[in-house]
Amino acid sequence: MSKYAENYSLPELMAATVAREIRDGELAFIGVGMPLMAATVAKFTTAPNFNMMVEYGAAGPSPRRLPMCVNCAVNCERAYYTGSQREVMGAQQAGFVDVACISGAQIDRFGNLNSSVIGEYKNPKVRLAGSGGANDLASSANRTIIMMRQDGRNFVEKLDYLTSPGYLDGPGARERAGLHGGGPVAVVTTMGVYRFDAETCEMYLEKIHPGVELEKVKAAVKWDLAVSPNLEVTEPPTEEQVMIMRTLDPLAVYLGTGRATLTGDFEAFMKMFENSYQPMVDLMKSKGL
Repeated sequence: MSKYAENYSLPELMAATVAREIRDGELAFIGVGMPLMAATVAKFTTAPNFNMMVEYGAAGPSPRRLPMCVNCAVNCERAYYTGSQREVMGAQQAGFVDVACISGAQIDRFGNLNSSVIGEYKNPKVRLAGSGGANDLASSANRTIIMMRQDGRNFVEKLDYLTSPGYLDGPGARERAGLHGGGPVAVVTTMGVYRFDAETCEMYLEKIHPGVELEKVKAAVKWDLAVSPNLEVTEPPTEEQVMIMRTLDPLAVYLGTGRATLTGDFEAFMKMFENSYQPMVDLMKSKGL
């Protein structure tokens, strides 16, 4: 078993934590960015037999480098099946997706997400990207994992707009709304890991990241946050997990500030993908994938 890494970044900790949420043998709907990094880590460590489904239209891909966007053809590499976006979205709406990873700009105590607007919908302070496939996944996946930053402004008492459903207004609400999916099971943030109470459907703090103070976590939540009586410290990433992430993303484009650093340097951006290819080929061979 790989030892825990002593040197790792907060995004790497988050990605490793989400990777541990993916179970072997599952079908997971994964988006580009940090969720894809988490899924790749899971594939090469704790869940070698799980399969990804991506919005581009592929099921079971095992790419040897990161895709540049949702519609990148790399998302189809070594896939069991390649089709259309309509087909994979239809499959997840039919209940075939075990777990999905989504995000948002705001979240409330029941795990509902806003990724549409900050402020009034018709006259917002900020207009965001919108749902994409997040509403479908939140509604239909057997369970969802939420990844997001926590900055003191986005864990709110009331969303400015409900884009993707969590447990709506509490117990039984998803069923009354006709949602087939099971709802969120974990929220992984820059401060800790949250779960949902089985009876109240409200979020509570299960784990706190190393070096984070509990009072700071509570101050970053706009409601009276419940804390597990058995509060744990988040498990660090292993050396192997960090190695995989840094092989794929050495410039921290997906797991850091690399996008800002690389602005205008397209050749360096493409070189990063090229340099990761052979090490990933070797790693796949060593894992028998």
